[in-house]
Order: sequence, then structure tokens, then C-alpha cells
Amino acid sequence: MCDACGCGSRHVHEHDHGHGHDHTHDHGHGGGEVVAVGAGLLSANDHMAAHVRAHLDRHGILAVNLMSSPGSGKTSLLEATIAALPPGIRVAVIEGDLETENDAERIRRHGVPAVQISTGVVCHLDAGMVHDALDGLSLREVDILFIENVGNLVCPADFAIGQHRNVVLLSVTEGDDKPDKYPVIFRNADLVVLTKTDLLPHIDDFDVDRAHAAVGRVRGNGPIAEISARTGRGIDAWTAWLTAELAAHRAALRAA
Repeated sequence: MCDACGCGSRHVHEHDHGHGHDHTHDHGHGGGEVVAVGAGLLSANDHMAAHVRAHLDRHGILAVNLMSSPGSGKTSLLEATIAALPPGIRVAVIEGDLETENDAERIRRHGVPAVQISTGVVCHLDAGMVHDALDGLSLREVDILFIENVGNLVCPADFAIGQHRNVVLLSVTEGDDKPDKYPVIFRNADLVVLTKTDLLPHIDDFDVDRAHAAVGRVRGNGPIAEISARTGRGIDAWTAWLTAELAAHRAALRAA
């Protein structure tokens, strides 16, 4: 949580959504008070995340939460994904960064709607932020909503944002031991994506087998994709996973 990683001594968000929710974040610095505030914060966030998820479900949208360190290639992956998805699958993107609209502008250049969330000093998105960002999208025209979280391997793991799937990126430039160092975010991943694999011939301290083993230690069995957004390697398998997850999600909604 933010208290542990230092994203701000006081983090207050008040969202009036017209649903009777008082969504207030106050990170203090005092023993039991911090624990109580942290528990209340997560509880309120989980309540809002359920509301966001239900709203997306009514439109049959699959929400994919993309998480990683800064610079791992989330936006580049999205750009390659937009070009590679089968015709007829409509996407939208919510971008999270501390400042600037740089990433949202990159996405918009591909003709895809994108809403930027600038979090200031806050090192993660929360469900209230995503709820507000949905007002900037026409949900009737979206099949898959990508939510590019703030670059950080700590806080985003704690905050549900209404997503249906969690995807964690691990760039070959980061080191193959990141899953061991940051197990929580990898443990909850539905898919782990090794990115920038075109650089492997030039990096002698990243071993793909060691990375797979590290992910396995913290998450157990589960899919791992190896992708280069630059060359297109692995993109077809990634888009196949997305289309299968969209179909499975909609089938589950029909059966509910």
C-alpha cells in the first residue's frame, strides 16, 4: 500500500458518484490508526471496484489490468495489440501515469479512444479513478477495455480497479529475478508477459528459463507469453489469449 511505498503522506480522494459512497483516502503515520485507515481504504476501494465491474459486465466488456515496472513496454504492447486484434473487436484504453497525457496520445493516434488519469503523487490507480474515467468512454462501443496502471510493482497489486483479468509485464531489461522480489503482483497474474524479447541477444544477464522458474515459484502453473512488440513475435498468441478470454467472460455472463 501507499503507506509502505511512500507515494504521499496524505492521499485523499473524494468521489461523489451519486450512489451514497463516501470514497475518502487518508494515509496517516501512526500505528493502529494507519492499519485502520489502510483497512478502511481497501474495503471502500473493493466496494467501488465491484460497482465498476458490474457496470462493465452490463456492457459485456472484458477489462484487462496491465501492470509492470515503468518502461517495460505496456504502451508499446497496446499499440501492437490494436494493430493485431481480429477485425470487429473494439477496444478502449484507460492510461494511468503520475503526469502527462503522452501515452493516451499515442493510443489515440491509432484511432482508439483513450482516457488519461494523472495521479499526481499516487503510485497506483484505484477503483474510484477508473469509475470516473469511464465517463469519457462510450461503453456500448467497447469489447475489451485495457487499463494501463501506473508503472509500479508494489501498490497496484493491492488495489482492485474493477478488472476481470490481471496481466503483468516483465521486460528482459529488468532482470529475471523480479518475480522473486515482487511476488504479490506476479502471484495474482492471470498472464505474465515477457516483453522486449528482441533484445535478448544483447542482454547476457536475463535468462528466460530462470524467469519462467521465478514466476512458477510465486504463482504456480499458468500461462507465460514471450512477446516483442517491435518485431511482432508472440503477438498472435497474445491476441488469441485475449479473444479467448473475452469469449469466456461473455459466456460466463450469459450463464450467470
